[in-house]
Amino acid sequence: MNQMTIGILVTNTDNSDFASQWPRDGEKFTTLLQAVRPHWNFTVYEGTRGIFPTDLAECDGYVIGGSPASVNDPDEWIQTLFGVIHSLDQMRIPTVGCCFGHQAISKALGGTVGKNPGGWGFGVSATHFTSHEKWMTPQRDTLQLFAAHSEQVLELPPGARILGGDAFCPTASLAIGNHIFTTEYHPEMTKQFFVGLTHAFEKYMGAEIANRARLQAETTEADGLLFASWMANFFDLDR
Repeated sequence: MNQMTIGILVTNTDNSDFASQWPRDGEKFTTLLQAVRPHWNFTVYEGTRGIFPTDLAECDGYVIGGSPASVNDPDEWIQTLFGVIHSLDQMRIPTVGCCFGHQAISKALGGTVGKNPGGWGFGVSATHFTSHEKWMTPQRDTLQLFAAHSEQVLELPPGARILGGDAFCPTASLAIGNHIFTTEYHPEMTKQFFVGLTHAFEKYMGAEIANRARLQAETTEADGLLFASWMANFFDLDR
């Protein structure tokens, strides 16, 4: 296995009391990927503070994480992120997008992101894979991951292909070439974190949705570690 340095672009704007009790997303993704590639190095860039790599070649690949922000917001850091995504695409640098990252890649490269037709996706969501790429080993037809999104990809960017989804979110996982791989969901979230999130979000979405999501989290084993293996395999590809 190759020795790599992976850059983690933090896009999470949540500075609430709840968020302050947990590791930030840079640490979450580092912990996730170190579980399957303990010898890799990780560099965290606080994108919401305008901190991005000065030279994209300083990392072998990048992860773009989640956020309560919308990719349709006009914030300067989001526009800067779109420029970074364009460069990553043009340079064919391996990039994984998760939730906001998945949507930002789609939006930046010409797709459309808007409100979920079915409302909030909150709980544990299944992605049924109809395409199996060579990095998706061990192979599974369905993965369960934590979901927390009110928007999703409605139109694909040019050149993107759907890897999997379900009736609620048909565009849950995408690829472009062999250098972009995305999921609408959150492999970095742990069960303990997500259960806490259901309590923190209850005031925004009501007890019924929050309670249902909490029950799903408590009774379903999410496949974050398996998805981490897919991410690592993706970065490891010979290109």
